[in-house]
Amino acid sequence: MRKIMRYIGILIASLMILSVVQVLVLKFVPVTCTPLMLLRKVQAHKEGRTLILQKHWCPLSDISPALQKAVIASEDSHFYEHGGFSKDGLSRAWREQQEGIVRHGGSTISQQTAKNVFCLPHRTYLRKAVEAYYTILIELLWGKERILEVYLNVAETGDGIFGAEAAAQKYFHTTAYLLNRNQAALIAVCLPNPRKMSPAHPTPYICRRQQTILKRMQMM
Repeated sequence: MRKIMRYIGILIASLMILSVVQVLVLKFVPVTCTPLMLLRKVQAHKEGRTLILQKHWCPLSDISPALQKAVIASEDSHFYEHGGFSKDGLSRAWREQQEGIVRHGGSTISQQTAKNVFCLPHRTYLRKAVEAYYTILIELLWGKERILEVYLNVAETGDGIFGAEAAAQKYFHTTAYLLNRNQAALIAVCLPNPRKMSPAHPTPYICRRQQTILKRMQMM
């Protein structure tokens, strides 16, 4: 039993060291592929279609400040204040789960980035544990600007579309740097459900949410 426990300890320590190295490398190297991107390719193949991923990495300095503000206003208004987790968001998500309601994920931008880059999107306790572990790592080793940069480059923004640059080109025929406030707010609105909502064809609901986000942006 002692030998087994020692081997388990060595395995856990090795995995932790590898994960730290992984996060350190990705602090400097563009994230060009994520588990979700691969999953979407597999899903499309099963549906009998070929999915060509549209993604273009660009540094945070080449992404419109309006989009940066819009995403924070929509997804995580306390992004620069918390250490990776939102107490209010977690409490709300736990309460709704107990009630059998699924409305809010309670996830911060840091948690969403950890999930996008290091995990599959399956709703399991193991995935949430891995997500939480990587959230702590990226908060410690990346910092807020890098987290936001990665998030804006890997977030799903449509069917086979990932990141701010690809979304700007697809929906508004411009670049991520030239997105205006209205366009940025539309993209931010659609992030929770990007394959069913389109910034290019806003519904009344999307327009209402856009106005809410624009008001929040004015206060930032």
